[in-house]
Amino acid sequence: MSRYTILLGGELVRTPALDRQIAGTRVIAADSGIRHAEALGIVPELWVGDFDSAPPDLPEHLASVPTRKFPADKDSTDGELAVDIALEQGATALILAGAFGGARADHAFLHLALALRLAEAGTEVLLTSGTQEGRPLLHGRTTVFDYADGTLFSILGFSDLTGLTVEGAKWPLEAVRVPFGSSLTMSNEVRGRLGVGLEQGRALLVAHPSQQQAF
Repeated sequence: MSRYTILLGGELVRTPALDRQIAGTRVIAADSGIRHAEALGIVPELWVGDFDSAPPDLPEHLASVPTRKFPADKDSTDGELAVDIALEQGATALILAGAFGGARADHAFLHLALALRLAEAGTEVLLTSGTQEGRPLLHGRTTVFDYADGTLFSILGFSDLTGLTVEGAKWPLEAVRVPFGSSLTMSNEVRGRLGVGLEQGRALLVAHPSQQQAF
């Protein structure tokens, strides 16, 4: 498996879990996402984008990272361009670090939708801010998650959901239909071994791991 970390421009907090997740991955920074490299103690192999939001006064070891510049007028975000480059290089698993929050809600939404598209195409995807994680749920299967008891999680539906089953939770569900836009699957808690099954629809699990402590 070829694993890549894409540094995006949203919020990112360094945690022990995040360190474990990105260990051994190849790293590509997307424009302002390079600012996270110093905090994580890593040096990307490539820095891509139009650099309209590149942070000033980078340390030399980051300022000298090889770049791939794109025009400001383009059809893709810097983050999507970084993802495309990783896929061209053979990535089979992606960690989108800095996928949540930040100044642009539209970019954060795109990262969620992009993760679903990538997962449906066969690429393993984790979205993370260090303190919250997003994982696509693929229909026709049950996904098991290794989160501690008490971990807060929600299931975000991007369509009507059919046959949604949630086990190992404070509020379990069994083969229910969830209309698009319903808040039924918000703010649940892990109780034991969390498993989520989905017959039809597009959804993403967002968890707030309770035992991850920031440095």
